[in-house]
Amino acid sequence: GRAYVREKVCQEYRMLGKENFRTLTIIANSRKYSNGTFEEIGHLVREIVSLAETCCTDGADPSCYDAGSTALSVKSCSADSPFPAHPGTAECCAHEGLERKLCLAALRHLPQPLPQYLQPSDKELCQAFRQDPREFADRFLYEYSSSYSQAPLPVLLGSTRTFLSMVSTCCISSAPTACFLKEKLARKTLSLLTLTSNRICSRFSAYGKDKVGFSYLASLAQKVPTASFEDLLPLAEDAAEVSSQCCDSVAEDCMQKKLLEHTAKVCTALSAQDGRFADCCKGKNLMENHFCILALPPAPAPNLPEVSEPTNKELCGKEGALHATRSLFELARRHPSLPDAVLAKLYDSSGKLREECCSTKDPSACLDSKRKRMEAELPPLLEKASQLCGQYNELPFLAFKKRLRENLAQAEPEASPAQLERLLEQRVSFASTCCLPDASPLLCASKVRPPLPPALLRGQTPHR
Repeated sequence: GRAYVREKVCQEYRMLGKENFRTLTIIANSRKYSNGTFEEIGHLVREIVSLAETCCTDGADPSCYDAGSTALSVKSCSADSPFPAHPGTAECCAHEGLERKLCLAALRHLPQPLPQYLQPSDKELCQAFRQDPREFADRFLYEYSSSYSQAPLPVLLGSTRTFLSMVSTCCISSAPTACFLKEKLARKTLSLLTLTSNRICSRFSAYGKDKVGFSYLASLAQKVPTASFEDLLPLAEDAAEVSSQCCDSVAEDCMQKKLLEHTAKVCTALSAQDGRFADCCKGKNLMENHFCILALPPAPAPNLPEVSEPTNKELCGKEGALHATRSLFELARRHPSLPDAVLAKLYDSSGKLREECCSTKDPSACLDSKRKRMEAELPPLLEKASQLCGQYNELPFLAFKKRLRENLAQAEPEASPAQLERLLEQRVSFASTCCLPDASPLLCASKVRPPLPPALLRGQTPHR
């Protein structure tokens, strides 16, 4: 309620002091409204700092904060509001009083699919810093925080603080080049943590805990296809646990501590099984080791024995979700080039299908009836996605595009040059966005129509 909100803000203001509170407010609102302009975020920050400065002092009228936050919500709902625009604002503004304020406070923009921040050269940094140190710091905080908006707040705070400290130290140094070199080396772990945690938490935000665990399992299955389901599932569950514990945590070292513990577990479990993991795990810096593992491309698919698919009875049993996940794991390790976007859609379809069929009077009849369509639809889709991403990751871009044009011309002999060009651009757009290991789930989800899961492809003995 109202008192709690006031107490929380005032407690932060008193504990941090005005300047640190202002810095935190820039970072928090740049993360929250990652598509807002610098000017819009600036307006919001000035209003919030002014409210805290006026109403959080000793002896301030108890109604001061409530009146100020009400005025702020009225301003947010005005036609010429200077604050970041948001599609949900109109719905919030239909409410009154506390309900409106809480509704407005809960609004946030969708995160930027990929980080946009490009660090200027050392010379450009110092030029902008000397011109106006405060303006430089504000703009950097805004650009960096909106770009890495999914990194946990404590990680962003630490990363931006050390960056600004580096600039202010090195730009007045007698040997700026040597100073920047030394400071960047000292910041390396924190920079990697920001990059990695932004990626981890973007995936967590898009997928949720269960699906993020599956995504990690599929990625490991493609990198170490010789490892068993029993070896990899605990590591995938541990990765999902790190995301759920640390992405929204305000504990200062949650992400770093848990991620390093997770990396140690991965290295212990997989170094002996795979030479590439052993090489990644040699380093003393666990954050660099983790980054190395993330960057590993899929391994070629080994010759694996035929796998027995789950029966209808198993799919609708108590451990149906586990059987379906195991089936998708087997698919991923046999198709190293299959992108996360397709595997994630298969995971969704698998859950939806079990939900639809297992609650009917005759689950087997329901599952069997879906199978005919799947037998026609799924194999060509998997083949097409595997081939496309395989070629994209193996060939230089221009060679990939040339090969793709030739393949399309053969596959679509009736198509006009304009139609072929359109098809080519669609495939190139998908490959360049979704075939990469760190592809954005937000960008790729819309590019894959829901396919049907492989666990239901093979004709099973009906269990009625």
